Amino acid sequence: MMQIRRSAERGHFDHGWLDTRHTFSFGDYHDPRFMGFRALRVLNEDRVRPGQGFGTHGHRDMEIVSYVLEGALAHEDSMGNGSVIVPGDVQYMSAGTGVRHSEFNGSATEPVHFVQIWIMPEAERLPPRYDQKRFDEAQKKDRLRLVASRAGADGSIAIRQDVNLYASALTPRASVSLELPAGRHLWTQVLRGGVEVSASQGTNGAALEAGDGLAASDERRFELSAGNYGAELLVFDLA
Repeated sequence: MMQIRRSAERGHFDHGWLDTRHTFSFGDYHDPRFMGFRALRVLNEDRVRPGQGFGTHGHRDMEIVSYVLEGALAHEDSMGNGSVIVPGDVQYMSAGTGVRHSEFNGSATEPVHFVQIWIMPEAERLPPRYDQKRFDEAQKKDRLRLVASRAGADGSIAIRQDVNLYASALTPRASVSLELPAGRHLWTQVLRGGVEVSASQGTNGAALEAGDGLAASDERRFELSAGNYGAELLVFDLA
C-alpha cells in the first residue's frame, strides 16, 4: 500500500524571515491524519532569509537531522559545538536529556534552504550527542547513499533508532532500487526534480514532484526513477 503526501497539501507558514512547510503536524499546524510515519515524526522544509534564523531554544528526547539544499546554516549548541552546514553535509543532534541550540543563516545576501528531520529515539533520557559528516554529490550520484543508521554502517552517522536514511542525487532518467526486509516501511521525500516510484507487488507507479512524500507499507522492493531533469531525494527505511 502506498500513500502520497503532496507538497501543496503540507502545512505552510510564511513568517517573513522564514518560509516553512510541514509534512507532518508541527507547532501551530495540526492534522490528525499526519502525525508522523513510524518513528519519523517531523519533516520540515525551511527557507530562511539572509541574516535571520532560529534563536536559542531547547529540545529533549529527539533525534534531529538537518540536510542543507542551498546556502549555509550556522549552528551552535550547549554541548559546545559550532559549525556551518552547507550542501553535502548531514548534521545530527541527539537531544537526549536536553540540549539548547540555535540555527542561523549567516549570509547577509543569500537565503538558506534546508530540510529538518525529527526521529523518535528508541530510548529516552540518553546523554545528548552531536555528529556531522559530508556526503558530496559524487557519493550520492545515481545511488542510494546511506547517510544515517542505527549502527553507523558504511560510514553513516549513528543514530538512536532503527532507521536507515539514504540520500540520492539522480541524473536525468537514472533509477535506483531498494529492497526492504519483511515488516519494514518506506518513506520517500523528493527534494528536487521528479521521481517515479514503483513497487514489485504490482502496485501502480506513483509520480512525485519536489516537496512530495510517499509512504509505503506491505511492499518489499522499490524502484525510483528520475524524470527528464533528474532528482534529489531522501529515502527512509523504517521499522
